[in-house]
Amino acid sequence: MVSQTPEQIGTNQSFGGQQLRYKHQSAVLNCEMTFSIYLPPQAQKGPVPVLYWLSGLTCNDENFVHKAGAQQHAAEQGIAIVCPDTSPRGDGVADDPDGAYDMGLGAGFYVNATQQPWAEHYQMYSYILDELPQLINKEFPVDGERISISGHSMGGHGALTIALKNPQRFKSVSAFAPICSPLNCPWGDKVLSNYLGDDRHTWKYYDAVELIKQAQQHLPVLVDQGTADNFLTEQLKTELLVSAGQVADFPIQIRMQPDYDHSYFFIATFIAEHIKFHARALL
Repeated sequence: MVSQTPEQIGTNQSFGGQQLRYKHQSAVLNCEMTFSIYLPPQAQKGPVPVLYWLSGLTCNDENFVHKAGAQQHAAEQGIAIVCPDTSPRGDGVADDPDGAYDMGLGAGFYVNATQQPWAEHYQMYSYILDELPQLINKEFPVDGERISISGHSMGGHGALTIALKNPQRFKSVSAFAPICSPLNCPWGDKVLSNYLGDDRHTWKYYDAVELIKQAQQHLPVLVDQGTADNFLTEQLKTELLVSAGQVADFPIQIRMQPDYDHSYFFIATFIAEHIKFHARALL
């Protein structure tokens, strides 16, 4: 189901292209959503490939837009970048009862919730995979057959799991400091038990380590992880992704970057390399 025509709420010229922001009513999420899209100058002449960027906990559609410095590199490569919000929003949308940052608003975890009160709105997996791309393909000059996906932290988890479950839909996937195994970290224990219930078998469908083990198709994967990331040991579990790739003979490129932390300074440092990585698969 394609959403209604989005309403433009922001526009800025950037590196010969346009950084745009829209709101629309989402049928999947049952609320109003915002997204940002960068259209490179090449889009003025015809459809361009598109990279979806999924942000992390506490973020919305604008964090990457303002902090990553990606527009210059997207313009050079002729790639559009779509930045969705990280969760449903609005009156009546469930939030963490204690007001914590790691569940509820700003923390959709890119899953389809099955438990109440979350299931009514928290269908971010379907929104990212189906509803939003249908809207983007209909309304903007992008090539819906040339799509890649990337993300940071919670969004890195989302990018990896969505691409690994749907390798026919994406040309490549990359991630910065992804939550690699929600089955094995406190964030996953809290969020997935609430969104999906206590049957941990259902969690495996949203765990990149488990999906790597089962993968039948090997699409290009790039992961960057900073060694000074304060979430690395307890929450991100990069070593499990390394091991899974080795056991499954899945050719993942995982780069440990000395002294980099979890911030957008880290993302801005390597975003040009990630966009070039995707360009090789898209162009």
